[in-house]
Amino acid sequence: MTNWTRSEIEGREAWTGDSGLLSVTVVPELGAKAVSLLNRRTGREWLWRSGKPLGGKGFGTPFGESDESGWDEMFPGINACAYPEAPWQGEAVPDHGEVWSLPWQAETDADGLICAVEGKRFPYALEKRYSFPAPDTVRIDYAVTSRADAPFSFLWAAHPLMRASAGMRLRVPDGLDAVEVSYSAGARLGAFGDVRPWPEAAPGVDLSVVEPDAGRHAEKYYFTGKLKEGWAELDDPRTGEAATFRFPAERVPYLAVWANYGGYGGHYHVAVEPATGRMDDLARAMNRGEAATVAPGERYAWHLELSVR
Repeated sequence: MTNWTRSEIEGREAWTGDSGLLSVTVVPELGAKAVSLLNRRTGREWLWRSGKPLGGKGFGTPFGESDESGWDEMFPGINACAYPEAPWQGEAVPDHGEVWSLPWQAETDADGLICAVEGKRFPYALEKRYSFPAPDTVRIDYAVTSRADAPFSFLWAAHPLMRASAGMRLRVPDGLDAVEVSYSAGARLGAFGDVRPWPEAAPGVDLSVVEPDAGRHAEKYYFTGKLKEGWAELDDPRTGEAATFRFPAERVPYLAVWANYGGYGGHYHVAVEPATGRMDDLARAMNRGEAATVAPGERYAWHLELSVR
């Protein structure tokens, strides 16, 4: 039986679900972001906090002007761009999308915590439901419902900033052997769109191993092509602990990684980012047939599970 309790964090309503082994804390007012993911058995807090006060400067502002902490949802885009097709052609998609900077409604029922938000510039409703299918696992069921009279294309990606520790390892399904660069501080991996081998992307650069906080490197990349298996794992060989992400590859066919070793904002964290589209720019993804689409009045659903050990 999972208990959900209401509290306040920095003056804002927060909800904490506790399975006895794993707890998650969500702040609905701040994009329904998770600010804590705690393995209660080991005491390990998986989510990174920047040290800034929670919150930001409001809708449509750059993500870097917010607290940047925890686990946000990026939807319906990632990089700031203009929607490329009618009837919303030219409408601005904000940095990291709309929903991270909007307040969500939240309520509990017998099955978990339900959070919901309406789009501001685009006609959709996005909902997510937190539950605990097992004591070591939190599950988030997502659904976007179209309010439009035309097909609506979108990018969604989870953005769980995890506390990094040098030597942690990233495990992914067999057969993934190349990545496409979205961002690379100092162009260590090259420019946007460059393709590099996985995991040895360059001499002395093993992308599967978390690097020390050297203050120089930060990279965002996507594995090339669609996934056949929907999972990835971040594990710590020093302690035997791990966080494993599982998701349906037929609904969430792409996987990205954000690894910041001090090269962006001086922060030190890593994010495993299952995604419904590729390469952060919604217009580019639509042009390449790598964005998800919801039909008028229809619903597009998916889920993500995270297990700890």
